[in-house]
Amino acid sequence: MPESKVRKQAAQKKVAKNKAQTDKQRSKSKAKARLAGGTRDWVPWVFIPVGLLGVLWLLVFYVAGNRVPGMQDLDNWNYLIGIGLIAASFGIATLWK
Repeated sequence: MPESKVRKQAAQKKVAKNKAQTDKQRSKSKAKARLAGGTRDWVPWVFIPVGLLGVLWLLVFYVAGNRVPGMQDLDNWNYLIGIGLIAASFGIATLWK
């Protein structure tokens, strides 16, 4: 017995829906592959030295800031530099997966 037009349309909608779902899954898998392609092994090798440099900057400023010629000229900007390096370290650390 021949199928009615309603049934054919329902079947066509089902096929279109399945195709849309598979296309969506393919695009997601491509995006995951693109993101997984780049490794982030460099992050700990960067954020640890940057953070330590910020701590070291503040430490040197507290201990011998008035005797170091470059730091003496920067005066209170040394706080911003040291804390900025530490903040940058935390920002870089967020990239680690």
